[in-house]
Amino acid sequence: MDPGIENNVKAVRRSKEEKKVLRKQIKASHTLLKHEGITTTSQPTKSLVVANGGLGNGVSREELSAALKEMGELEALIMHPHKPYAFVTYRSEECARKAHVHLNGEKLQCGENSVTLYLSYVQSVTCEEEASVPLPEGLIVVEDFVSPEEEALLLTAIDWSSTDDVTAQKALKHRRVKHYGFEFRYDNNNVDKDKPLAAGIPHECLPVLERCVKSKHIDIMPDQLTVNQYESGQGIPPHVDTHSAFEDTILSLSLGAQTVMEFRHPDGRLVAVVLPGRSLLVMKAESRYLWTHGITPRKFDMVPACDPQSPAHTPGLGTHNNLTLSKRGTRTSFTFRKIRHDPCRCAFPSTCDSQGAPSAPSASPPSPPSLPCCHADAAHLEEEYVHRVYNAIASHFSSTRHSPWPRVCHFLSSLPPGSVLADVGCGNGKYLGVNPEVTAVGCDRSSALIQICAERGFQAFVSDALSVPLRTASCDACISIAVIHHFSTQERRLAAVRELVRLLKPGGRALIYVWAFEQEYNKQRSKYLKDQNTERPENHSPTNNTSEDRQEPRGKSSIHTGRHLEDSHRHVNSTQDVSEVTDGKLGVHTNRTSFTTQDLLVPWHLKEGKRRGEKESGEAVKKDKRKENSKKTSGNPCSASSLSSATRSDCNPEPSQHNMSPGSGQDTSDVTHSPDSKPSPSGDTTQTPTSESNPVPVFHRYYHVFQQGELEQLCAQVAGVKVQSSYHDQGNWCVILENLKEMN
Repeated sequence: MDPGIENNVKAVRRSKEEKKVLRKQIKASHTLLKHEGITTTSQPTKSLVVANGGLGNGVSREELSAALKEMGELEALIMHPHKPYAFVTYRSEECARKAHVHLNGEKLQCGENSVTLYLSYVQSVTCEEEASVPLPEGLIVVEDFVSPEEEALLLTAIDWSSTDDVTAQKALKHRRVKHYGFEFRYDNNNVDKDKPLAAGIPHECLPVLERCVKSKHIDIMPDQLTVNQYESGQGIPPHVDTHSAFEDTILSLSLGAQTVMEFRHPDGRLVAVVLPGRSLLVMKAESRYLWTHGITPRKFDMVPACDPQSPAHTPGLGTHNNLTLSKRGTRTSFTFRKIRHDPCRCAFPSTCDSQGAPSAPSASPPSPPSLPCCHADAAHLEEEYVHRVYNAIASHFSSTRHSPWPRVCHFLSSLPPGSVLADVGCGNGKYLGVNPEVTAVGCDRSSALIQICAERGFQAFVSDALSVPLRTASCDACISIAVIHHFSTQERRLAAVRELVRLLKPGGRALIYVWAFEQEYNKQRSKYLKDQNTERPENHSPTNNTSEDRQEPRGKSSIHTGRHLEDSHRHVNSTQDVSEVTDGKLGVHTNRTSFTTQDLLVPWHLKEGKRRGEKESGEAVKKDKRKENSKKTSGNPCSASSLSSATRSDCNPEPSQHNMSPGSGQDTSDVTHSPDSKPSPSGDTTQTPTSESNPVPVFHRYYHVFQQGELEQLCAQVAGVKVQSSYHDQGNWCVILENLKEMN
């Protein structure tokens, strides 16, 4: 090729790349304006907003700062918690221009992942400092309480390789545990005080405990030790240590990696405390008896940056502009307590089991159901753990269902004008209005959801998916989105497919979605698993358990180091530490984890203000819809532009918590991050009793998650049906069926 022509081609290629970067930069600016109210300018200034360069994208301060400093000297770098952007101010406008030219469209490597940066000028950057929120009363963090040599000695004293009854070692879902002196029993959240363990507290701990007594951190020597070991990404839900089991002071020694522990007051205050390695946490009085404490399972924590010149390291001063990400490592906690032999007479009766407060609710139903053995058992199980649940949570459920799924939309949009569509399990009617050129009718087992459909102007009626009161061969198409996985036997699941086929005209098609056992497929993790360790809301349930034992969120929060440093607002929840299979009984699934069994119960944490009996009026529906639509980019929710943000498993029940009953189906995972929403405590079979500190119930829904090929095999048992296509869509197995039968 002629050199001149080659240079011209390269110039054209560069031009195309530059145009692409410019388009994405403009799009990022529009997104920042729409969602964050950040106004950018085309005129060069010293300050820039860095889209995709925020803590919420997994970018640490150190990584971003290193890239920005290559362009010149920085005056300030502000990274707000959980946000996908950052603000940078250079010493000179020339340096800002250089960064704008050279960093726009550049990839920044952040550990195993990379992000593409888009920079835009802003007129000014404001940094709002928040007053430091005090630690809970009675809480003390003593840094460097043990030396590195003592730390090594203590870690060596714990032998994890041996499993014996002497230390009551257990492998829980989110950590390993050993008990010394007395075993804390997770089945009743208490201690058998008449059955001490053969192994007392290891003698290597005695010098540390004697120092605690001498320093007046505790008045009497502890006689019980619980050792928890957490790998990166593991945590423990929030809890208050059972009052009747232990005396006032609780000591927790952190060894190995640092972590962040969240403390929550019943009034909603949330204080996040950094626990460095080799630090001692002392909980007394209110912090021990009233505040829940727990650790969110994730791989990174937001902590103050380790900059000795930073004002954020001045005790008592908190700011949002000096945070960074800290990768978790293996952490081992030694929690020392003194067994209580008399009833607790603390000043906090609302959380005291000795004074009549309910003991910790079980994370699973008190009497877990078994898999049904006959039709009657199956019908009873589904009535109790599906039908009643969706009637009770209808309003809250509907508020989380707003954006149709792209591939479901594609199927609906492909129907010819004038087609008759039946949505069997229509939920709140989300799919009934996708294609206005078809005649759509929906049915659902939940009368409360059908009422919402009626308020939205959709044609829908109450019906079970096994017996739909429509004429045979009356529909051109049917959809069943997240319904069939709620049937508890193979025969009933097959009957549901046959009922769909019965409704189809010859040549008619049916689209079926069910939740997949395989949440990782073709080396890609589903959105359900990807969100496991992100900073998004998850579900935690405060209970009275052993130290470091259950987790929940919301409200104003502050991150504290051992020197009492403050951080930020946090909206985090966690998951339940419950096995899915126990003695042939159905167990409660731990959200955001892979499945270990196909039949299970999945919790729904009911949002406050969305309880049974509350109606969602038409005006409220419209208001919610406008609110949700305002959070999305404009245009058709089924368009290609919305594909990346909308492709979340219709069947995945967290974090948006959506699942339909037999005949109620549509399970769209439209994650709603409501800053006002409040988490809820654990529940019983379908609903926990309410209490002063735990006012919101948790419901449990039955699921059968499908293994690869199972849905196709089920459909193959229906005569006169052809599977046109099957695919895996973000943690769901999906098929499109065609009815090959001729009209009689």
